[in-house]
Amino acid sequence: MTDQPPKLRIDKWLWHARFFKTRTLAAKVVSGGHVRVNGSKIAKPSYSISPDDVLTFPQAKDVRVVRVQAMGERRGPAPEAQQLYFDMTEVKEKVPRAPKFEGKGRPSKRDRRNLDLMKNRPLED
Repeated sequence: MTDQPPKLRIDKWLWHARFFKTRTLAAKVVSGGHVRVNGSKIAKPSYSISPDDVLTFPQAKDVRVVRVQAMGERRGPAPEAQQLYFDMTEVKEKVPRAPKFEGKGRPSKRDRRNLDLMKNRPLED
């Protein structure tokens, strides 16, 4: 008998590695043609992958690129799932967000008068 590397369905592996919340969601992404294995598009959730395969797939608003390091036997906790792959995704710089609300709310009548004086506008009567 020859020693063949262990293989696992891609939808099951994506679920084991915790990239998708359910196996059904993983299967939908694969069957939609959004996943590449070693640069080739695949469209069947039953496609078998093995260690050292490179997967490219969308997750949320990002495109993930991961190298398969091991096959999972179960969907375990996150630290266990992170041992199944090496993340090769490029790190993007975070875009600054809009300033947060400071809690001051609408200006009072007194604040409004002071603003008008600072802007050299005549007071409205």
